[in-house]
Amino acid sequence: MHACKSLKWDLALRLALLFGLAALLCAQTPGKILVVVNRASPLSQQIGQYYAARRRIPAVNICRLNTKPDEEISRDAYDAQVAQPIGAYLRAHRLIEQILYIVTTDGVPLKIRGSTGLAGDAASVDSELTLLYSGLHGHPHTIPGGIANPFFRKVYSQFRHPDFPIYLVTRLAGFNFDDVKGIIDRAEAARNRGNFVIDLKASDNTQGNRWLLEAAQALPRDRVVLDRSAGVLDNQADVIGYASWGSNDPARKQRHLGFRWLPGAIMTEYVSTDGRSFARPPDSWKLGVSLPIFPFDGSAQSLTSDYIHDGATGASGHVYEPYLPATPRPNILLPVYYHGRNLAESYYLSIPMLSWMNIVVGDPLCALGKP
Repeated sequence: MHACKSLKWDLALRLALLFGLAALLCAQTPGKILVVVNRASPLSQQIGQYYAARRRIPAVNICRLNTKPDEEISRDAYDAQVAQPIGAYLRAHRLIEQILYIVTTDGVPLKIRGSTGLAGDAASVDSELTLLYSGLHGHPHTIPGGIANPFFRKVYSQFRHPDFPIYLVTRLAGFNFDDVKGIIDRAEAARNRGNFVIDLKASDNTQGNRWLLEAAQALPRDRVVLDRSAGVLDNQADVIGYASWGSNDPARKQRHLGFRWLPGAIMTEYVSTDGRSFARPPDSWKLGVSLPIFPFDGSAQSLTSDYIHDGATGASGHVYEPYLPATPRPNILLPVYYHGRNLAESYYLSIPMLSWMNIVVGDPLCALGKP
C-alpha cells in the first residue's frame, strides 16, 4: 500500500469512527441469525441447541443438514450437502432477506478441497456461504480465485440487504463443547474495557506491520499495549483485542501466550493455516518455525482453536494459504470493534475477499458496546 493512500485511509477511518459510526450501531436481533447444524454430528447438535437457547433464536431459524462431519469435503459435496440445502431452507421459510448472519457449528464441514494459489478453487465452507445470498438472487459467483468483499472497508455503512448482497458467516467451534460454550457465554458478558495488545514483527517493513501500527494509532493510547521489539508479548492481563504475526514471527516459540482474556476479546494474526482444523493436538505438540518441524494436520503453524481454548471470544483463521493481502486488516477490525460494531461486522469490514480461505469464529452478535 502506498504510504499516502494509507494515511488517507487512516484519516477516513478515524473520521468515520468519531462522527459517523454511532448512527450505524442499530441492534441486530437473534431473528437475523440462521443456525446451521449437522444431524450427523452430536457435537454440532449440542452446540446448536445451546446457542439457540441462550440467544433465543427462533426455532424456524435452525437449519439441519445431513452430511458427513468431515472437516474437509469436495466441491460437489459442498454444493449438494451444504449450500443447496441451506438455500432451499431459506427460500422455503421465506428467510432470504431476513437473515443477515449464518452461524455454522462444529461438525459442519470446515473446508473445501481443491487447488490452492490465487486462481485456485479451494476455500473455506463459511467464506463460500457468504455468497449464497447473491446466488439465491440468480447471481452465482465464479469459483476459481476470490471475490471482492462488497462490505470491506464500508465503515460508514449499515449492514443490511439488499445494500450488501452477502451473508456474514461465523462459526461456533473449538476443541470440544466446553470451548464453544465458553464462546457463547463470554459473548453475553462482553464489555468495553481492557487492553488491545498489538505485537509487531521486528525489522519488518511489509504491509502487515504497517496495518498493525495503524491499528494502534486508531485506538486510545491508554487502551493499547504496543510492542516493536524482537520478542513476543506474553502473560498480558485484561486483553480485549490482540493482533500479531502469530507463528510467522520467528520469535514466537510458545503455543500458548498466557494471556488473561476478558469476555468479548477477539484476535487476529497473519498465519496461513491457523484455521486448518479444530481437532485437538496432543498437549506435547509445539509450534515450529525452524527445523525440526513437527506438523499437526499438515502444518506446524499456530492454531485459531488454541486462542478460543485459552479464553478468546472471537477469532479469525485460514483453512489454506490466503496470502497476506487477504488476511483481516487489524487497522479496521480492532477500531470498529472498539467503537461498538458487532463481532461479525467488525471482522467482515476487515476481510478483503470472499469465496476464499478465511473463517471467523464467534457469536456474530457479540459486541462491546460504545466506549
